[in-house]
Amino acid sequence: MTVGNRVLYVIPARGGSKGIPGKNIKPLNGKPLIYHTLEIARSLAADEDICVSTDDNEIKNVVEQIGLPVPFLRPAKLATDKSGTYEVLVHALDYYTGRGMQYDLLVLLQPTSPFRKTQHVKEAIEAWTPGTEMVAGVKITKSNPYYLLFEEDDKGYLVKSKTGTFETRQQCPTVYELNGAVYVIDVNCLLRRPISAFDRIKKYVMDEFSSLDVDTMLDWKFAEFLLTNENI
Repeated sequence: MTVGNRVLYVIPARGGSKGIPGKNIKPLNGKPLIYHTLEIARSLAADEDICVSTDDNEIKNVVEQIGLPVPFLRPAKLATDKSGTYEVLVHALDYYTGRGMQYDLLVLLQPTSPFRKTQHVKEAIEAWTPGTEMVAGVKITKSNPYYLLFEEDDKGYLVKSKTGTFETRQQCPTVYELNGAVYVIDVNCLLRRPISAFDRIKKYVMDEFSSLDVDTMLDWKFAEFLLTNENI
């Protein structure tokens, strides 16, 4: 339950994208990719509680064309390929704290998940309970480490990533994969240590369709196909 908790929605949108140039504002099904996520955020929160964190003036202008103010431009040191999500989120929180705005939860919504729905975000927030560091959107992975994933040992031979004596994939334990669609994070926990150090994480399971992450041109073409074929 999150009754009484104030929530900040953060949408990180860096300008540089090697896989798909201009990805965050490239039109997908007639509107910039980032708009798909902004619509979800606006269905859940007032504009003052939505933060688009970008380093790019063009992205800023596209966002502000629909009336959502972009509160700042992210510093260059937080806009490289090596910039971590943790630092970006802490930077956003510091900005609001400096203006007297305190939040209990931070909901991270990446623009590359255009098929997530309002209901998914609501349910992920509802799954958070005190003591939980983060609720993460996941899907059941097809690449089960007990069955399909291998690593190379020191002799150059392939060995299973996770040991087990399972003869079929169906016999293997269920393994979840982060889908990047939604993260609900306890702000106090985030300010104490990075996400990579969290050990009290709950899952929010999403289907394959809603979990689609647009990272490559193949992903983009597939997303366009899905959006233009409503009967699928």
